[in-house]
Amino acid sequence: MPDATDADADGLTVGQVSKRLGVTVRALHHWDEIGLARPSLRTAAGYRLYTAGDLERLHRIVIYREIGLGLDRIQSVLDDSTADVPGALRAQRTQVAERIDRLQRLSAGLDRMIDAHERGLLLTVEQQATIFGPQWNPDWPARARQRYGDTTQWRQYAERSASRGPEDWQDIADAVAGLDRALGDAMDAGVTPGSPEANDLVERHREVFASYFPLTRQMQVCLGRMFEGDPAYSAHYDGIRAGLATWFRRIIDASARAHDIDPDTATWQ
Repeated sequence: MPDATDADADGLTVGQVSKRLGVTVRALHHWDEIGLARPSLRTAAGYRLYTAGDLERLHRIVIYREIGLGLDRIQSVLDDSTADVPGALRAQRTQVAERIDRLQRLSAGLDRMIDAHERGLLLTVEQQATIFGPQWNPDWPARARQRYGDTTQWRQYAERSASRGPEDWQDIADAVAGLDRALGDAMDAGVTPGSPEANDLVERHREVFASYFPLTRQMQVCLGRMFEGDPAYSAHYDGIRAGLATWFRRIIDASARAHDIDPDTATWQ
């Protein structure tokens, strides 16, 4: 390898090349070590110097690396005279297109997740009315976010909501409607709080509610209080059967006691 007496005579130092090309000195040293891009000159003191030809090769390496070619593939493209360069670039273009498609899908998923956290329910007003019925108030999700938006449960609800379409919500609405009918029929049949039939309904409620977020028994007790005490919820249940809101709260409380939970002291946890 020819020598040079100083850095200005016939080349650039590693540091100068690093700044010019925007690559790290460490990367240049590595490429030198693996034989991908070795400087053609050295000073008498042993410092590497890059010539104009070296810089041209480095420019190509940087370009190929930016489009995603691996170092082994780059070396083959640069050094193998039989290498199918257009073929390699076409293959890389296909991979880039696939990556772009994945990123676009990821971006769309992130948009839905953001909307779900901000809106709660990713359905149009018309879809909500069709799925949940004419008694549904489309303002309820916004009110729920205002009230619960900072809670873990709202985040869990939003994450589930982001992946759901109208068909999924229809299945949930059907499950809720089926539970409401079963509660009304059980009260009509004289099912008593604490009985196996009543406890089965309480468990069924927890399973259905898990569509929104995991429901602990203590949290269920708090919901039972709300079903009875909140005018909107009590109107819903009492509209199914007169007195159903209170009966529902009572079977939840009885089930909680069977699991060593005092309904009078239960908290949202």
